Amino acid sequence: MAGGNWTNVSEFILMSFSSLPTEIQSLLFLTFLIIYLITLMGNSLIVLVTLADPMLQSPMYFFLRNLSFLEIGFNLVIVPKMLVTLLARETTITFLGCATQMYFFFFFGVDECFLLATMAYDRFVAICNPLHYPVIMNQRTCAKLVATCWFPGAPVATVQAAWLFSFPFCRTNRVNHFFCDSPPVLKLVCADTALFEIYAIIGTILFVMIPCLLILCSYTCIAAAILKIPSAKGKQKAFSTCSSHLLVVSLFYVSLSLTYFRPKSNNSPESKKLLSLSYTVVTPMLNPIIYSLRNNEVKNALCRIFHKTLGTRNCIL
Repeated sequence: MAGGNWTNVSEFILMSFSSLPTEIQSLLFLTFLIIYLITLMGNSLIVLVTLADPMLQSPMYFFLRNLSFLEIGFNLVIVPKMLVTLLARETTITFLGCATQMYFFFFFGVDECFLLATMAYDRFVAICNPLHYPVIMNQRTCAKLVATCWFPGAPVATVQAAWLFSFPFCRTNRVNHFFCDSPPVLKLVCADTALFEIYAIIGTILFVMIPCLLILCSYTCIAAAILKIPSAKGKQKAFSTCSSHLLVVSLFYVSLSLTYFRPKSNNSPESKKLLSLSYTVVTPMLNPIIYSLRNNEVKNALCRIFHKTLGTRNCIL
């Protein structure tokens, strides 16, 4: 990493929201802390409820439980360090810490793309082939699908982080972001990164856009199947089984696309920070809320556990 005028970087400085007044940073700290706690509690509750309640042992809730695990991990990678920079103004992060944060960011991000695609396939089978659903989506198949979802993140994250942090850094060590994302760190490199950027584009197509296309294909088939249902009540019931997942997918991919696929001329560092907050902080908080408020089975399970804890009668919502 050293040689010529290159700098042997031992730490980076996360610029985070340092350009804002101290009062606003304190307000942001309080806001993000509340969101962080809600995210951890909400997703942990989803995990516990889907494990404890015998009525929530279907494949859909098995995938939902894994999604909540991912969201918890995703939040733990990004938010604690951001809160430290806002509260203690401790904006430094070690070279290894920055590489580790980037590794897990890509690990959880890629795995979430594949898991959302798997959940879309689950809804496709449930609505388009309901009679064979128990056979197709059996326990063994679901376990294989989830294992497949958790696998791609490791090699992608390893190559991305190891390759990027093998470059020499000579311009500055100030990362204009609130976490170690690839584009702001890449700007600090003083070497030819053309090959790396080609890899990044190919990786984005393979591991982000292909799952997105699979989701679109699944929901196209789902929409066609729902339109064939003769009764309005039947259509509403079929749509309700996938509406929560569709909303979660929309939030995730819209915010991701606005962050990484906008023209560079329209993508200032400050606007990118705001957009990044949507999928790193806000969306993980909204997911358990969406699945709880829009899903009667989850609400009933929460109600049963609550009343069982208090020793009172169950309620049906």
